[in-house]
Amino acid sequence: MKKLDKLIFGLNCKNYMYGKELLELAKFCDRLAEENPEIIFTFSAPYVDLAAICAQTHHMLIYAQGMDGISPGRGNGLVLPDALKEAGVDGVTLNHAERAMTVSQLVRAVYRAKELGMLVDICCDSVEEAKMLATLQPNCLICEPTSLIGTGTTASPEYMQEVTKAIRSISDEIVVCIGAGTKNGEDIYRAIQHGAQCAGGSSGIFAAEDPKAVILDMLAGFKKARIDFGW
Repeated sequence: MKKLDKLIFGLNCKNYMYGKELLELAKFCDRLAEENPEIIFTFSAPYVDLAAICAQTHHMLIYAQGMDGISPGRGNGLVLPDALKEAGVDGVTLNHAERAMTVSQLVRAVYRAKELGMLVDICCDSVEEAKMLATLQPNCLICEPTSLIGTGTTASPEYMQEVTKAIRSISDEIVVCIGAGTKNGEDIYRAIQHGAQCAGGSSGIFAAEDPKAVILDMLAGFKKARIDFGW
């Protein structure tokens, strides 16, 4: 399992892209990851695109956008963790606001991911929710107020600081990712300034007129933060 000991650039395309267009952008990001080994790139893609992306990229961590806590056998229409692992997927993002899970579903999915040696990111909304979900000991908590997702408006510095403090009260090992509304390098820099180790974007990147330009601008934000904050 990859050690998450550097700044992390998280890219999640949701369903803004798919197929050949998405694969080409994934290859672009993979080249950037190779050229910038001081930053970890994670790339989250729709299920049907994962195998192709895993086969044709070599320098990023590839994530599924969700999965179900099941084992091989019954479960028609559900996402089998073992199949994701065999396809080459490194990790999974669970409990996104657009794919929310019950507590029992989340616990089972976390257990199966850990059983298979997959990295686990869990999404949370409030500071209180972050503190509760930290007890599941994921590799990363993606902290993003649901009301700000896709708006282009980021969380306040107070939220960033409070949620980081809450997670640190449970564990020093969990990566703190600040999400929602991130659209440029300045937003990346600000998130790291206020405690995040990970930041990135979804619609801010993949729905942009020029996704590559946004990715390069965000990467510049990471590079500046890395120098200024000693990463």
